[in-house]
Amino acid sequence: QVQLVESGGGLVQAGGSLRLSCAASGRTFSMKAMGWFRQAPAKEREFVSAISWSSSTTLYADSVKGQFTISRDAAKNTVYLQMNSLKPEDTAVYYCAARTSFGDWRQLAQYAYWGQGTQVTVSS
Repeated sequence: QVQLVESGGGLVQAGGSLRLSCAASGRTFSMKAMGWFRQAPAKEREFVSAISWSSSTTLYADSVKGQFTISRDAAKNTVYLQMNSLKPEDTAVYYCAARTSFGDWRQLAQYAYWGQGTQVTVSS
C-alpha cells in the first residue's frame, strides 16, 4: 500500500502563491506517477497536474498551464505543486494521488491511492 499526506493549503489573497506538498510512505517503490486533483463546491473532481516518478515528465490541465508547476523529490518521496497568480476560481480542496500503473494520467479512476485533501481558498 501507499499512504499520502498533503499539506500547505490555506487562505491567500488573489495574486498570491502557495506550495502544496504530498509525502508518500509505504510501498513507494511501486509508484509510477503522482498527481494533483481538485474539487470545488458543487463541482466534480478534476485533474490538475501529474508527474512521472521515473522520468519527471509532467502533464498539466489547460486551465493551469503557466500558472502551476509540479515537481518531485524522489529521495524524500514527496511531490510538490507550486501555485502562482492564484485566482478565486482556484478555490477548491486539492488532493494528492498516486498510481502504480502506466496509462492516461488525466483520468481520476486510474489512481489507486489518495490523500485526505487540503483546502485552498483564494479571496478576491
